[in-house]
Amino acid sequence: MMDKIDFVVLWVDGADPAWQAERAQYLPKKATASAPNRYRDWGLMPYWFRGVEKFAPWVNKIYFVTCGHYPEWLNLEHPKLVHVKHTDYIPQENLPTYNSNVIELYLNRLPELSEHFVLLNDDMFLLKPMKETDFFRDGIPCETARLGQVQATTPGIEFPHTILNNSAVLNKYFSKKQVMRKHWRKFFSLKYGKDLLRNLLLLPFEYFSAFYDTHLPTSHLKSTFDEIWEKEPEILANCGTHRFRTNEDVTHWLMKCWRICQGRFVPRSTKWGKCFEIGADKDIAKAIVEQRYKMVCLNDSNPNLDFEAHKKELIQAFEQILPQKSGFET
Repeated sequence: MMDKIDFVVLWVDGADPAWQAERAQYLPKKATASAPNRYRDWGLMPYWFRGVEKFAPWVNKIYFVTCGHYPEWLNLEHPKLVHVKHTDYIPQENLPTYNSNVIELYLNRLPELSEHFVLLNDDMFLLKPMKETDFFRDGIPCETARLGQVQATTPGIEFPHTILNNSAVLNKYFSKKQVMRKHWRKFFSLKYGKDLLRNLLLLPFEYFSAFYDTHLPTSHLKSTFDEIWEKEPEILANCGTHRFRTNEDVTHWLMKCWRICQGRFVPRSTKWGKCFEIGADKDIAKAIVEQRYKMVCLNDSNPNLDFEAHKKELIQAFEQILPQKSGFET
């Protein structure tokens, strides 16, 4: 029998005046990842819940993590919904926080969270029926072990630094040579398709530089968080003090990559989902209506796009495949 699997999703109402005022009080002059577009509401969260209810009815609980606020339409009485406030599990001295890395690193402290859980962002949507085995097989997380390189296009941006920080922890505890030798079948699974070439080309390098991420939901084990907190409490606790992202952060991808180095994963095809960039990818709405993928991520990183036009188009697309209200809506 499959163990219980919870979903965890983070959400913020960027239009909340109280939240805006509080954030402005703490916002440093050189904060990164703090542009308004990172917090704007696309009006798509109802479709997030509709997709889960329709395409993943087997989900045990949905942990809806916020600073305390929630959408007016959300049915807080739904038996599967657990509304968690940051104050419920993040150390008080680290609050308020506007750093998703901090919010995610403490997830193992969520009250009664299952050992097996899937972390999603509020921009990740289910488009097709999914099974427990899309995320876990025999209790082992499904993952794609693709080696990568750290790249940067904007001076001072924190993201490449966090990837290197993750890798520094991995290289402290794991020998790349030994990992690749012991788990070569998983690193060179035919399910990876053309990405096998990337792993082959990066094989000779002595240390792990990065693991390529598709920005899709991550299957996690709560015990992996516990393990890394036990081994590196100073690094994780230091990140916890950063109200906004910094170059010293680590991310929850550290937990995923740690398991990959341990060989505690089941190889998964790279074609199960896709991350779209709103404003850059032209066929997002069509891909949603045609349900081309099981999962999609709709990334919003362009502050200058025609927000209202794209928002209308996306809502119309989701209405075609998920027109009925879910039990999570009042």
